[in-house]
Amino acid sequence: MLHKLRRKKDIVPPSARITSETVADHRERILAGGRRFKYPIQYARHKLVFNAIAISIIALIIVIAIGWWQLYKVQNTSEFMYRVTKVIPVSVANIDGQPVLYSDYLMKYISSAHYLEQKEQVSFKTDNGKKQLEYIKQQSMQDAIADAYAVKMAHKLNVAVSDIELEGFLKDQRQSSDGEISEQTYNAVILDYYGWSPSEYRYVTKIKLLRQKVAYEMDKNALDTINDAIKTLKENPAADFKGLAINISEKYGVKAVYGTSGWVPKTNQDGGLTIEATKLQKLQTSQVIKSTTGSGYYVIKLLDINDTKITYEYVQVPLTAFTQALDNIIAKHKVKKYISVSEK
Repeated sequence: MLHKLRRKKDIVPPSARITSETVADHRERILAGGRRFKYPIQYARHKLVFNAIAISIIALIIVIAIGWWQLYKVQNTSEFMYRVTKVIPVSVANIDGQPVLYSDYLMKYISSAHYLEQKEQVSFKTDNGKKQLEYIKQQSMQDAIADAYAVKMAHKLNVAVSDIELEGFLKDQRQSSDGEISEQTYNAVILDYYGWSPSEYRYVTKIKLLRQKVAYEMDKNALDTINDAIKTLKENPAADFKGLAINISEKYGVKAVYGTSGWVPKTNQDGGLTIEATKLQKLQTSQVIKSTTGSGYYVIKLLDINDTKITYEYVQVPLTAFTQALDNIIAKHKVKKYISVSEK
């Protein structure tokens, strides 16, 4: 009996023997056994990818929430948050459908704070310093809103500032009584006073020039007024400038301004008036001058000149259309501010 059991134990089942007929079945059994380990790993990998995506989305939501809280609740004005808003163009306000970039607001605010702290030695820990910070916050917001409105109107009026115009303006700004200041030196001064890099200063300047162009384009009444003054001077070259300012003010309802320069250097930075005056003969009047500072239209008369200095009188017609349009939009409550800023 024991002998029979041993013989049965030594017998290998036919299905376990590998032959040319059973090799396919044998391979399938081995692969089937391996699938028990393969599929759980696949399922775990899919779950891992899903979890990674879910964690990334949650982390992104948390980062966005913290950023929103820092900008719109805490009103963080740090350099870091400024850099963030340069990369992510979020809005601090909206004027008549035109977004006001948070980065523009912070750039103006940080620059003003830098000047007060570095040049005026204002301590922001004092009550006076805190009041000044509130004031520059208000001014920075108003300036950023006006810039955004200028951008909106520039698209409507098809107005733009070319790179050539920008470079020409920057070159004029570097002129001094001793000649042209090097670009490197000028950039160092801008950084020292306002904390702006060359690219930031170019951006600020380009927006400023665009705003001026829009203001000139919008103000047809100012142009008509100064042209009327020029016409009067052609008919009567000896006309009194002071009386002329009064007459055109009454006729057009624009407050024309009369003034004299006094003796100023020939290199005086006054919106291009001195440069134009040097081209005139004594007691000669100019054509219409468009101030490069955006202060309006001028007509000037050269009073006297010597080797280094010059004196002239002028009639100025200021630009009002842009400011009036902006005030009108604000009065109609078409400006939405996303942060709290104290009003005047």
